[in-house]
Amino acid sequence: MSTQREDMLKELGLWPLWRLRDDANISAGTPSEKTDSADARPQPASRPSAPDLLVSEPRATRAVQSNALPLDERIHAISRMEWPQLRESVAGCVACALHKGRNKTVFGVGDENADWLFVGEGPGADEDAKGEPFVGQAGKLLDNMLAAIRLRRGNNVYIANIVKCRPPGNRNPELAEVSQCEPYLWRQIDLIKPKLIVALGKTAAVNLLKRDAPVASMRGKVHEYQGVPLIVTYHPAYLLRTLNDKAKAWADLCLAVETMQGLQTGRAAPI
Repeated sequence: MSTQREDMLKELGLWPLWRLRDDANISAGTPSEKTDSADARPQPASRPSAPDLLVSEPRATRAVQSNALPLDERIHAISRMEWPQLRESVAGCVACALHKGRNKTVFGVGDENADWLFVGEGPGADEDAKGEPFVGQAGKLLDNMLAAIRLRRGNNVYIANIVKCRPPGNRNPELAEVSQCEPYLWRQIDLIKPKLIVALGKTAAVNLLKRDAPVASMRGKVHEYQGVPLIVTYHPAYLLRTLNDKAKAWADLCLAVETMQGLQTGRAAPI
C-alpha cells in the first residue's frame, strides 16, 4: 500500500486496516493458531428462549395486556403477579366499565406483611380523588376504630376494597364489576397472608364469603376465608348514618381482638 493512501486512511480514522487472511494462510498456521483464529471471530447471538422473551418484556406492558385477557386467563395471570406488577395492572385496568369514570384507581394501603386486613366495598369521592382507601369522614371513623383497639393505619394493618375504581354515585359495585376486579384482592390477600380479615359492610362480607345475608346475621361470629378467620362488622359510612349501631361495631372489634389474641397464643377457637 502506498504511503500516500496510508496517510489518507489515517486522516479519516480508518487506520490500521484489518484484512482477513486467505484460506491458505489460515491452513498453514499451527493448530493453536487456527483455534485462536476461530475463537476470535464474532459469534452470532443465541436466540432467547420463550421464557427469556417474556421476562424481557416491560412489566407495565405485560400488566396492561393482562387486562385484555378472558377472565379465567386474567385470574391466572394476576395470581402470579408480585406487588410492583400488581400495582401497574390495577393502575392501567380497563377490564370493566368503572374505569371510564374514575379519577384514580385505589389499590390499597398499609403494611404488606400485616396480620390485620380490613376490606371495604369500593372507593368514594374522596378516595377517587386521592387514590387511597378510607380517607373521607368514613376513613376518619375507621382510624378511630383502629385506635380504639390499639391499631393504626400502616402499622401491621392493610386496608383494601372489593373494587379498585369508584362506582358512579357511590352505588354498590355490580356483579360483573366485582368479578373482574376481585382477582386483584385475592392476590393481595395471597401476598399479605393476614392472620385475620375484617369485612367492613355487606358488600365486602358477601363477596368474600360468597353468601348473601344481612350484616346483622353475619356479625358476632367468626367466619372463614380460605382458611383465614374473618369477622364481619358494619361499614364506617353506615355507622356515620346509624349511630345506634356503633355499640355493635365495638363488640365486633372486641371479638376481632379476642380472635387475634387466640391466634397469637395458639388458643384460637375453631372456625
